[in-house]
Amino acid sequence: MALERLLKIVEEIYDQMKRGEIPEIKLVTRKKQNIEFDEKSEVWIYGEKKSVRSAKTLRGAYQLLRMVYVIGFLKDLLNQNRSSTLRELYYISENWGIAKFNEQLESDRLIEDLEILTGLQRESFNVRPEEDGATVFGDLKIRERTRRGERIIHCQDDVGEAGYQIPTNVDSLEFLECNADFVIAIETGGMRDRLVENGFDEDYNAIIVHLKGQPARSTRRLLRRLNVELGLPVVVFTDGDPWSYRIYASVAYGSIKSAHLSEYLATPSALFIGIRPSDILKYELPSDKLSDEDVKALNSLLSDPRFNNDFWRKEINLQLEIGKKSEQQALAKYGLNFVTDVYLPERLTELGVLKR
Repeated sequence: MALERLLKIVEEIYDQMKRGEIPEIKLVTRKKQNIEFDEKSEVWIYGEKKSVRSAKTLRGAYQLLRMVYVIGFLKDLLNQNRSSTLRELYYISENWGIAKFNEQLESDRLIEDLEILTGLQRESFNVRPEEDGATVFGDLKIRERTRRGERIIHCQDDVGEAGYQIPTNVDSLEFLECNADFVIAIETGGMRDRLVENGFDEDYNAIIVHLKGQPARSTRRLLRRLNVELGLPVVVFTDGDPWSYRIYASVAYGSIKSAHLSEYLATPSALFIGIRPSDILKYELPSDKLSDEDVKALNSLLSDPRFNNDFWRKEINLQLEIGKKSEQQALAKYGLNFVTDVYLPERLTELGVLKR
């Protein structure tokens, strides 16, 4: 199916040229102005605005040429049952003459174009990212299918302190048994280690997922599967800065970059329990001054539809007013156990995840 849909794109370009037409393709516009809320799926998706890639311009001609080269490369991958990383694809283009990419951002974006045009994920093309190192730790037993066969893993008993590393293709996992009550997704490795060391997973029956900064799609897919298939509430614990708020938004609502996959990757019911600007004042947390880039990003969030509610407007405006940002680890001001004994239980109870 993947190969058939990819080749159809090339066939359409060929047919246009055969008819004496200048070849072009139409793609959904991937900008904030073209994001809209889908009431049915409760996630943010692309709207109907489209842009045209046409060989009428030199830039457009290069883009179409590169697309044809990439489809040819993917055709070989699929026929040979082989795979490639995004980074490898970028370097392979060095042999494509004038069609080579100038930077990896261009090749990554072209793969996203093909996802949109085919309605498939890049994994269907046998293309994967580099290992992201994100992990899951908790009372969850899974069956993992690999090239060497199947293996059963308990993500608490059969793994090291970091947990089970989330694979690229999360849909190859089968959930066999889970006794957890909720999932907590954590931005930083340091805070993940703190929760594991303090036994938070056992004390509060939680599955701990390390996002490793801006989460990879495989991590977001796992969170959605745990939420939808196992009915586990998902909470997201991040630093208190605009970039971290965007991490939460990508988990809950999907990212602007991959809005075409929001129904597959996003978890709309995910709750934010990260450091709030109001926490900086309430707990008198150690903080840093907002940079010019931070201020610019916060103002941008005020026009982002994913943050268009009273809670976020209030918190963002407060942060702009106090001019400060703070990290998760700042809670250590009150001791290494404060985050697991006080802060998180209070916030989780407030949100109804933990019962009083």
